[in-house]
Amino acid sequence: MPAPVVDLQNCGKRFGERVALRRVTLTVAAGETLALLGPNGAGKSTLLRVVAGLVRPTVGHALLDGVPTADAPPAVRRRIGYVAHRALAYRGLTAAENLRLFARLHGVGGERVAPALERVGLADRADERLEAFSRGMVQRLSIARALLHGPDLLLLDEPATGLDREGRALLDGVIAEGRGRVTTIFSTHDDEAARGLADRALTLREGTPV
Repeated sequence: MPAPVVDLQNCGKRFGERVALRRVTLTVAAGETLALLGPNGAGKSTLLRVVAGLVRPTVGHALLDGVPTADAPPAVRRRIGYVAHRALAYRGLTAAENLRLFARLHGVGGERVAPALERVGLADRADERLEAFSRGMVQRLSIARALLHGPDLLLLDEPATGLDREGRALLDGVIAEGRGRVTTIFSTHDDEAARGLADRALTLREGTPV
């Protein structure tokens, strides 16, 4: 199955009186890597949540391979790997237990857990609970979770948060490996990283592409 195409048409999102996105029109081709730039509050996280189907546009359309993202069936949602701004991890579980839980949710085998932890440098911390983890270690686990099921669409919201130099190099490798194969959208404040890793960049300011 080819990597999905993301298509936003006049897509806007309002939260009460606050306008988070203003009629964004954007197509991300299959296998393309797009960087989202802009200051805090520019709308980057909202755009990623719309593409992930976590929030419904107030106006316009957000489609994934022609299917509205907010109404996408489970088979389509399982093609998405998502690293949120807030880590989606259970601190009362070990690293391995977290990934085994998400493996079941994605319908993949537990044999993927050990290689996923190895990939992000957490193999030796597999049986430790997350209470003992630093912010960077939790972020590494979030990246492992997003990659666990081999997604076709990877959505990364400020994925370098908390990572040390080694962790950032690991993240850069993940993004680079997916170019041309995985449709990837990531947000960053690092213009240099965007230029080095993405096929193109989109800058948002107050919810509007500039």
